[in-house]
Amino acid sequence: MLKPFVRVMLLVAGALCVLLGVIGIFLPVLPTTPFLLLAAACFARSCDSCYAWLLEHRWFGSFIRNWHERRGVTRRQKTAALALLWAGIALSILFGTNLLWVRLMLVGIATCTTLYLVLGIKTLES
Repeated sequence: MLKPFVRVMLLVAGALCVLLGVIGIFLPVLPTTPFLLLAAACFARSCDSCYAWLLEHRWFGSFIRNWHERRGVTRRQKTAALALLWAGIALSILFGTNLLWVRLMLVGIATCTTLYLVLGIKTLES
């Protein structure tokens, strides 16, 4: 059993990670998945109902379950992640900055992320 203070801190950390994960959906440089996985780890140790909510969530649940149970993501999830990543990068390049070095940095980050997602994470059959 964890002490009440530790449970509260893990609950707060989990909620913060969910918030950062949601923000990461819209900001191309902030990753979503690691924050949601960290939130799941925090909730698993602090609040059963929050953990269950996250695992059953309409958008996030399947990502987390696939990662925990089978250490991978489906082709559909990879495609959605890449589409959102590149759409966010494109919008940031078009409307966010006129600086060439920033644009090149964004393309570099997106390219590295794409390579990691395609080559570094196992693709699961649905």
